[in-house]
Amino acid sequence: MSFDLVFFGGTGDLTWRKLMPALFQAFRHGKLPAGGRILSVARDEQSDAQYRTWLHERFRDVEGAKRPTDEEFERFAAAVFYRRMDLSQPEHYTHLKEWLQNRPEGPAGTVVFYLATSPHLFTQICEQLGAAGLNHERVRVVLEKPLGHDLESAQAINQVVRSVFNESQAFRIDHYLGKPSVQNLMALRFGNALFEPLWRRESIANIQITLAEGLGVGTRGPFYDRTGALRDMIQNHALQLLTMVAMEPPSSSDADAIRDEKLKVLRALKPFTPESVARDVVRGQYRAGHVEGKAVRGYTDESQVPPDSPTETFVALRTEIQNWRWAGVPFYLRTGKRLAARDAQIVVNFRQVPHAIFPGKQRANRLIIKLQPEDGLELQLLAAKGSAHGENLAPVSLDLDFDKAFAADRVGAYERLLLDAIAGRLNLFVRSDEQEQAWRWVEPILDAWSRDTEGPRPYAAGSWGPAAASALVARDGFTWPEEV
Repeated sequence: MSFDLVFFGGTGDLTWRKLMPALFQAFRHGKLPAGGRILSVARDEQSDAQYRTWLHERFRDVEGAKRPTDEEFERFAAAVFYRRMDLSQPEHYTHLKEWLQNRPEGPAGTVVFYLATSPHLFTQICEQLGAAGLNHERVRVVLEKPLGHDLESAQAINQVVRSVFNESQAFRIDHYLGKPSVQNLMALRFGNALFEPLWRRESIANIQITLAEGLGVGTRGPFYDRTGALRDMIQNHALQLLTMVAMEPPSSSDADAIRDEKLKVLRALKPFTPESVARDVVRGQYRAGHVEGKAVRGYTDESQVPPDSPTETFVALRTEIQNWRWAGVPFYLRTGKRLAARDAQIVVNFRQVPHAIFPGKQRANRLIIKLQPEDGLELQLLAAKGSAHGENLAPVSLDLDFDKAFAADRVGAYERLLLDAIAGRLNLFVRSDEQEQAWRWVEPILDAWSRDTEGPRPYAAGSWGPAAASALVARDGFTWPEEV
């Protein structure tokens, strides 16, 4: 299948750090369809050869075995091209159209436009693509997050996108959905008979989703200070994971069947009020501390961050899903920067047995779905270890490492999603009504914070966030995983 993949923002960090390495891995694995061309567009004046040299230098930063040899890069780069474009100039889109049509074998079967630019350019690019006739049925457009800053801006972007492309052409990307462990969450629930009968309030005490980062904001200070942890991680990544955990079984594996069920979960989330925001949401901001034995600066000491910034770098919240399956089950979401470890996981805490017959305190069963840095499942059970005074129970784990079990078939999140966009598979992309409903749910939190003069709670870099986050779950009689 021939294709043309066009990166708007071809010299930006996202393109050379994530997208191009992911495409190279697809090429190395033999999964990139033959007959494809990759075009980067940006403001800089460069030739194809100059861009390839520039990209080759960036590839030297790719870690370990993922770094291409010179011979591998040369073969990959033969399909990589570059054009200078001013995204505000209509004639530049006309020239782009001519380039896309200028193939010896005729136009490509599929054209994918990947908008790896600042979101404020999305509407301009889409409008210009439409005006140039680059919205025909073979075209797909990939929209990188964040899609808007609030509900109003997200709706404005979606309105323009819908005026140019139909919904089946719009691929709103959330790279967490491309993680193999997230795909295995679907397989775990709907491909096996073991867990689904237990996947409800009668058996589950609570569910915790943690997206923790050890790094600070680095060079992203200006962007992050406008965004914050709620917009950067909760509104998209964490809520998408929540919908995958909590949705009802879809009628099929069709994209809209899956996305319909995810939307139902978002609509069933208990809405926030000013009172519940104060009670059930904790926001924090890291101060100076130690990470892996090294002293690190606080958030307001980072480059290009205002010294009086009220932007949150940590959020923990409690919510519920108001339906029959989940009524009364608390869901805890937590994310933050400069935490004690880089760790992304979903913990399903099951209820205690209804009547204890063994001596000693017994820990309830837990299912841990590991997203990063590991990729796997861990089921924590209790087993008898024997004793002269009766049977004592001890914790044991059934631990599945997907990276080892399926090593030959594992692909990275962006690699999977780029291949899906080329193939036209929408299952792992977000529909506009999902995205807008997620914004609708977080807006009361943003509104309450805009009126709060106290600001975020401080926490030391290298910790697990403010003490109030532990109190949030302790109020219900639970603990976070590291506190067990």
